[in-house]
Amino acid sequence: MIKALFFDIDGTLVSFRTHAIPASTIDALEKAHEAGVKIFIATGRPIAIIDNLDAIKHLIDGYVTTNGAYCFVGEETVVCTPIPDADVRTMARMSDELGFACVYVGEKHVVLQHPNELLYKIFCDYLNVRHLPENPPLDTIYKERIIQITPIVDEETERRLMPLLSDCISGRWHPAFTDITADGADKGRGIELMAARFGISIDETMAFGDGGNDIPMLRRAGVGVAMGNAQPAIQAEADYVTTSVDDDGVRNALLHWKVIS
Repeated sequence: MIKALFFDIDGTLVSFRTHAIPASTIDALEKAHEAGVKIFIATGRPIAIIDNLDAIKHLIDGYVTTNGAYCFVGEETVVCTPIPDADVRTMARMSDELGFACVYVGEKHVVLQHPNELLYKIFCDYLNVRHLPENPPLDTIYKERIIQITPIVDEETERRLMPLLSDCISGRWHPAFTDITADGADKGRGIELMAARFGISIDETMAFGDGGNDIPMLRRAGVGVAMGNAQPAIQAEADYVTTSVDDDGVRNALLHWKVIS
């Protein structure tokens, strides 16, 4: 019996085509919630740029954000796993040396280093972030715990960077950038801790995703569901492949697994 649902946002709950949650998804989640099923977000986004869930906000029981590095329920922090300071400083040095744009997500601030046209195109056009947070001085990253770093780099540069970060992992879900968190902080661990917070067995969970950073939770959940718009490599990691986000994928999977009727 499924007692908890975990959803990635971009490409899973929210369409890249319309930048909205399909009506069928909203209806399905309302039915699941009415049946007593818990609903959680599991996203690479930090809370500062989660601005596209208004239609279902009243249904959400908790958030797994920044790929599992920061998870919370209301005002309660379930887990916060910061990146070691040495790795933060290494990334800042490499951004200076190579000149790539970088986003640092702290507990209080989002800091941009060398912001460029590609960064704004990704966040404003691709992800449809309506308001990027005000950019504080770079040294802010040394004054608070950093829970995620997003360098705007290709896979080749990522392979060059990661050996320099001794205690970090990378979760890429777009060709132009990757999300870096502390080793051990991923969506799989995040949903496990969130389920435990509510006394739910991980076997009683279902996770939905479409990107590379979703693989840990697709593997860890009781049922991992890949969206039809996911790449074949992502679909191969899932227990079930539904239709695309724009073709009622969430509703169809919940009907298939009899979470709703």
